[in-house]
Amino acid sequence: MKLQVKFSLYNAITKIAIVLLLGSIILFSLDKLAYNQLDSRLIKKKNKIIEHLNDDEIDSLLNKGESFTDYNILKEEFIVLTDIPDRQTDSIATVYTEKREIEGDIEVYRILNYKFSYHTNWYNLEIGETMTTLQSIKNSIRFYMLIVLVSALLITLVTDYTFSNFLLKPFYLIIDKKINRVNDPSHYNYENIPTNTDDFKILDNSVNSLMRKINTLFALEKQFIANVSHELLTPISILSTRFENMLNTAGIPEEHENKIYASLKTLNRLKVIINSLLLISKVENNQYLKTEEISLKQEISDIYEDLEDRIADRSIIYNCMLDDDLLFTGNKALIHTLLINIINNAIKYNVNGGSISITGNKTEAGYVLTIADTGLGMNKELVENAFDRFERGHTDENGFGLGLAIVQSIANFHKIKINIQSEVTRGTSISLLF
Repeated sequence: MKLQVKFSLYNAITKIAIVLLLGSIILFSLDKLAYNQLDSRLIKKKNKIIEHLNDDEIDSLLNKGESFTDYNILKEEFIVLTDIPDRQTDSIATVYTEKREIEGDIEVYRILNYKFSYHTNWYNLEIGETMTTLQSIKNSIRFYMLIVLVSALLITLVTDYTFSNFLLKPFYLIIDKKINRVNDPSHYNYENIPTNTDDFKILDNSVNSLMRKINTLFALEKQFIANVSHELLTPISILSTRFENMLNTAGIPEEHENKIYASLKTLNRLKVIINSLLLISKVENNQYLKTEEISLKQEISDIYEDLEDRIADRSIIYNCMLDDDLLFTGNKALIHTLLINIINNAIKYNVNGGSISITGNKTEAGYVLTIADTGLGMNKELVENAFDRFERGHTDENGFGLGLAIVQSIANFHKIKINIQSEVTRGTSISLLF
């Protein structure tokens, strides 16, 4: 999981937790806040009525028994004043919720009840406000509060993601330009990625320092390869020449002749191994040019002419069906080596009377060349290790296990993707995506 995604997930989880916590507190405390606000309004009205109370107002309230104020039709408020027995004690205003029938309609009211004395007479004052409006207001507040919290959450998440993307951009540039795109240390760009973050500056400088060391080792490896090609191949050639001269000596015993012949065979095998390893090293070190125009159909045709006798000797049926030719720029000798190694394996590990099918066609992903045989096949483990050096799928066959390693090096050099499908006793299919 990317660092940016982890940052975003962490911010999202913490913000969701905070929003849920705050939202729960606000929503659960909304009833209490609403009741407190309504009770405060009732107390203020009570104080206003008591402050401006006179004999006419008392007579009016006592005669009517019930009086509606502000919203007569909706019956949202009422004021009731009743005469009560004397000798009461002063009371504190109490507020409670109760159902009342007003003119035939039953409504739920928040009611303030207060007992007071006026000119030696005691009265009971009731002021009520309907709860219907209050509930509607609370529902509206809850709805809009939910919208505000969700909007705030989404805005903060988008903002955090955008900011983390901006903050981590130098990091991904370092990974992309200075690691993923580097194929040749000698062409590495040591210019620092612009950033104000000290941690990324340290990372950038560390990668540059590491690449300088790798470039030094890379140069030493190239020099070592050049020395090996001279120091090893020259003595082998000298020994081969001497053994051949000894074989031409008259009167040499047959026993000695067989030993010399075996030694020559070993030297030739050693020479093939060294040349193969040198080829892989040179390809991986980009010591070849890709400047030649190559026709894939022509290359396969030339290879068939070279291997036609081997194919005929084993009675193998050869089918080449290239619907479209592919013309591309590369190294012709290397492409020839890549294809001849694959086709040679298809012959070598095939069965007598088997078949080899070569097909090629253009797809949306690119040009796909498939070389399939009906040979011995490989199990899953061998397929996974097929490109490892000195890994041989069939130990009873002559070989050094370098053929597919060479194929992979050349394919990577030309940016060709390889896919192997194989099943024991049913054959192998190798696809090349150009």
